[in-house]
Amino acid sequence: MTLRILERRGIPAPDAVRERVRARTGPGRLGLRAQRAVHAEKAEDLFGGRPADPPAPSGEVAAGGDLRPRPSESLGSPEAQQTLLPHTQETRHAAASQSPSVQLGGSGEQGDAVGVARRGRGGGMSGYGEHLDVWAAVAAALWGAAAGAVLPRAAYRFSVPPGEEWRTACPAGHPVGGWLGRARCGPCAGPPYGPGAAPVVVTALVCAALAAVTGTRPELGVWLLLAPVGVLLAVVDLRVQRLPDPLTLPFAGAALVLLGLAALVPGHAGEWATALLGALALGAGYFVLFLVNPGGMGFGDVKLALGAGAVLGWYGWPAVTLGTLAGFVFGALYGGALVVARKAGRRTAIPFGPFLIGGAFAGLLVGAYAA
Repeated sequence: MTLRILERRGIPAPDAVRERVRARTGPGRLGLRAQRAVHAEKAEDLFGGRPADPPAPSGEVAAGGDLRPRPSESLGSPEAQQTLLPHTQETRHAAASQSPSVQLGGSGEQGDAVGVARRGRGGGMSGYGEHLDVWAAVAAALWGAAAGAVLPRAAYRFSVPPGEEWRTACPAGHPVGGWLGRARCGPCAGPPYGPGAAPVVVTALVCAALAAVTGTRPELGVWLLLAPVGVLLAVVDLRVQRLPDPLTLPFAGAALVLLGLAALVPGHAGEWATALLGALALGAGYFVLFLVNPGGMGFGDVKLALGAGAVLGWYGWPAVTLGTLAGFVFGALYGGALVVARKAGRRTAIPFGPFLIGGAFAGLLVGAYAA
């Protein structure tokens, strides 16, 4: 600020003067030198002892050049205060932008005072935001529990071996109507025949975790709508090693459409273009794996990769990479554990959909938190 005032007044500042000014940037020195710069005839007048120095205000000069007025003295006449007011405001802005202690909260009495002032001014809004995030996580958990409660019937009906039609009757042969609801037959009056309470708990935890890292950004609504479908796909694949087309393809399409809408809302933290490219890239990668080893990678995994790539791509290529690698790591750990426990051999086929979804979930958490 001091050098800028000299430049505007057309007074050249030699390199020695510039180095001396930049070497001492205490707030008190900045204020004193900025006032001197307004009246100086040459750059050397900034350092005192010159006839052109402006008359110092009545008061004592503390260490570092800061002016401390005596308690019994005023700042002068109203005209003098109006004259010094613009320069005082400029020097305050300069001190706040150039002093490390002020900018970062600092150390010592001055930094502590600034930190306390900032907390006093913004603490209320910060606390409000934190409470809002907590309530968002609670609401997301309740939504997940409600959504998970209606998944068992769909999980039961979709859980048929490849090539068979979806179930239309309970194990006793009574017709099952609709796709959402509890997996319990009224006429049978028996125990539930679906996956039980697991979808409720898992969906609630997944939604709460997504809300905790995403906050109240617009894309949170997309994650909360897609999470129950991801849980349903994982449950079905675990039960019968099948990823139904009525779920995988709409999942990818809905992800891209909903993220496109979220991109139109202010405050989002992702990019729709990378979501589209991520879907294409991950789908193409899994398609290559399917061509290389059809027995180890099903085509349902290829279609599911489209939706997973869209979700991960929203937060950029690092999230895509992390989510993809995490899926393979989770699958390898699961397969290795089965081999060690002698419940599977090296050539035993395992459902990869849950691990693809789990890897995408891990990458999404990290991407949302980093954003």
